[in-house]
Amino acid sequence: MPSPLQIFSKKSRDASLSPIAMISLYDAPTAALCCDAGADALLVGDSMGNVILGYDNTVSVDIEAIAHHTGAVVRGVKSSSRPDVPVIADLPFGSYHGSESEIVANATKLLKAGAIALKLEGAGERALRAIDLLLEMGVPVMGHIGFTPQSVLKFQTTVQGKTAPDAKRLMNEALSLEKAGCFGVVLEAMAQEVAAQITNKVQMATIGIGAGSDCDGQVLVWHDLAGLLPGKPFRFVRQYAKGHQVLLEAARSYVNEVKSKEFPSLENAWNMTDEERRRWENEP
Repeated sequence: MPSPLQIFSKKSRDASLSPIAMISLYDAPTAALCCDAGADALLVGDSMGNVILGYDNTVSVDIEAIAHHTGAVVRGVKSSSRPDVPVIADLPFGSYHGSESEIVANATKLLKAGAIALKLEGAGERALRAIDLLLEMGVPVMGHIGFTPQSVLKFQTTVQGKTAPDAKRLMNEALSLEKAGCFGVVLEAMAQEVAAQITNKVQMATIGIGAGSDCDGQVLVWHDLAGLLPGKPFRFVRQYAKGHQVLLEAARSYVNEVKSKEFPSLENAWNMTDEERRRWENEP
C-alpha cells in the first residue's frame, strides 16, 4: 500500500505532474470540506495562535493545543470522501528544543493524535538534532525555512533572500535539511528566484507560501484563502471567497430576527398532538 506521503515525491518541474495543494486548518468540518475539494495534504499549523486562539503570534501555542486540533482534523479527514489525505502537524515553539525525552514525548502526543508527519522550523543545530531524533523514531519530518514565525523577534524584515548572502544562507539551510532526511520543506516569504533555485537543487518537495510559483506545491491558511479574517490580507494571499462578510451578514440576520421574534418560527418548533395536549391540560 503506498504511503500517504508519496504525494510529496511529486516535482512540479515535471510537466506531467501537478503541484501539491496543501491547506493549513484546525477543525474537523473544514478538514472534511477541503479533502472533498481535492486538497493533497493538510497541515495543522501553529498559525492557529493568530487565526483561532486570539494570540498575537504563534509562540504562545503549546503542544496540547496542536495535539487537540490535530485529532479534530484527522477525524474530519476520516469522515471525508478521501480518508487517506495526509495530516502533518507543527511542532510548536519550544517543543523540540529540550531534552531527547521531551522531544520524544511531544512528538508522541502528535502521532497519537493521528498526524503521520511533523513539521519544524529552522535549520540550526537544535533543529537538526531534533530531526535526527525524530527520524530515528521513524517519524517523517518536514522542514520550514525563510520567514519562520516562531523566530519572529529575530527578523529585521519579513521577506528573506533578497540579498546574495541571504540567498546563499537559505540554499545552505535547504541542503542541510535534505541531507538530514526531510521529505519536504516549507519555503515562506522569500524572493521567488531563491525559492526556484532551491526547488531545482533539492530532491525533497518544496511547498511555498509567499515564495512564488516555482515551488513543488503551495500552502495557505484556510482562514486566509476563504477570506474569513477582517482587514487586508498578506500580499502572498489570494482570497477565494469573502467569508468574513458572508458570516457577518449571517450573524447579523440571526440577531435581528431573534430581536424581532421572526426566529424561531412555527417551522422551527414542535407541537403536542391535540389529544396529548388535552390530556396534559386536564390532569389534576
